[in-house]
Amino acid sequence: MQLNDKRVVLTGASGGIGEAIVSALADQGAQLVITGRNQQKLAQIAHAVKEMGGVCDVVVADLGTAEGILNVQQAVHALGHIDLLINNAGISEFEAFDMQSDDAIERLLHINLISPMKLTKRLLPYLKATECGLIVNIGSTFGSIGYPGFSSYCASKFGLRGFNEALSRELADTNVDVCYIAPRATQTAINSRQVVEMNDALGVKADSAAWVAEQVVRAVQKGSHRVYLGWPEKFFVRMNALFPGVVANSIIKQLPIIRRYLAIAPGVGFKNTQHIVD
Repeated sequence: MQLNDKRVVLTGASGGIGEAIVSALADQGAQLVITGRNQQKLAQIAHAVKEMGGVCDVVVADLGTAEGILNVQQAVHALGHIDLLINNAGISEFEAFDMQSDDAIERLLHINLISPMKLTKRLLPYLKATECGLIVNIGSTFGSIGYPGFSSYCASKFGLRGFNEALSRELADTNVDVCYIAPRATQTAINSRQVVEMNDALGVKADSAAWVAEQVVRAVQKGSHRVYLGWPEKFFVRMNALFPGVVANSIIKQLPIIRRYLAIAPGVGFKNTQHIVD
């Protein structure tokens, strides 16, 4: 898909990856509708796009609520159609599963999985109203590899990947295509201090948000259906699908380091703040 003059709805636009995607799309001449909860940040982003001569409308919305999703739908309805929906908004929490509150589990699953499903359903008619529509779901390496300290997050991203796969097959005979893009660790505020320090201790590389955004735009332009970012992460994704025991053994060897940041001692966790990409 060539992005010049294409109408794009982007969720989570005020987060690290989201803001970088806005810039990358604007460079390609896309007409943007950006959503999130941070009104001031969204206004600043939209102003920057307009200063470049671009088009950028703002919809302040909490996609964790029915009202927020309706607000986005109403904005799209006023346009008549859209060409591209990028489900980017999400949250993460690094915590031992037995220490995680029920509310935290439910909110994480709702924001990362239920909300993009509901928004996609609401906006699908407007995507079908264009010549060639596209849905991009931003997943994660942890949507293919279960990792300690991220049980609920992994569940949400595994679910998003499954939704993406099923929907892409369901829409295969329509004008709407579906793409799943899975970044690895990225240098954004979604990662708590403990996660950043743990990744450093484990030698885990993190990509810049700008680079991830470039890969998203490239995938859209190439018509890709599944994109996994980063090496060796994309190799381990394939290994985990074929030989999960091998990957499990490798991760289990990391447990002493993981526990150092996840807990004072096995089974004793500490609370990490949720970081919302919106």
